[in-house]
Amino acid sequence: MPEDINNTRDRVRALVREVLESVPTEPDRPRDKPPEHIVVNSLKANIGKEWDRDESAKQLITEDDLRGLPDGAKVRVAENARFTPLANDIVSERRIELIRKQGRQSTLKVRTIAIGADHGGYPIKEQLKVFLDGLGVLINDFGTNSTEAVDYPDYAHAVAKAISEKNADVGIIIDGAGIGSAMTANKVPGIRAAACYNAALARNSREHNGANVLTLGSGQNSFDEIKDIVTAFLTTDMTEERHKRRAGKIDSVEKQYKR
Repeated sequence: MPEDINNTRDRVRALVREVLESVPTEPDRPRDKPPEHIVVNSLKANIGKEWDRDESAKQLITEDDLRGLPDGAKVRVAENARFTPLANDIVSERRIELIRKQGRQSTLKVRTIAIGADHGGYPIKEQLKVFLDGLGVLINDFGTNSTEAVDYPDYAHAVAKAISEKNADVGIIIDGAGIGSAMTANKVPGIRAAACYNAALARNSREHNGANVLTLGSGQNSFDEIKDIVTAFLTTDMTEERHKRRAGKIDSVEKQYKR
């Protein structure tokens, strides 16, 4: 009897070992390796977002173009876009806000532009000149003229000086982030430079603050986004008296520190 019991125990142990060996195991992780942190940055895509869907390339909007939009969504459409009856019903039922894309040339508020960039902004500057030429504005290019390394303050200063001396209506400066050029330009008397990363900020900088220089970051936006930013800047002007009064206070602060 004891021998039978021992044999049974041996068979059970062998079976357990067999089961354990068949279970996959994870490789040991090094103990000295710090835990990995995954950073999810979904905020940038939503900051300053002017519309939920862009259908401005279409002249006829159908129900398919509005499918899946939540109540109160914003949709950008062409200035003269037409809607099918069912699309009109969806707009009404879901209270969809339509943002009409305005024509560019007829709404420009400036005629002459001083433009400049450092080596990082040079490729964008060259593309932007073609775009601006298509709008019919006069362009004064202050360089740089290649991707060879240069110092951004030199070109920001040149553009800002042109605006300060009224040799152009507004200025556009492009460097890697747009911040350093804004800081430089704002040292020049009479300059209100704004670093803008979306069209809403560009429009606000003009309408509320009377910005006369726009700075852009070549590494911050796609060229399509930059075109929208520049268009918003060039087609907006300060008209409200309350905004003019507040911008005047900016000038007053500057005058306090003039020697």
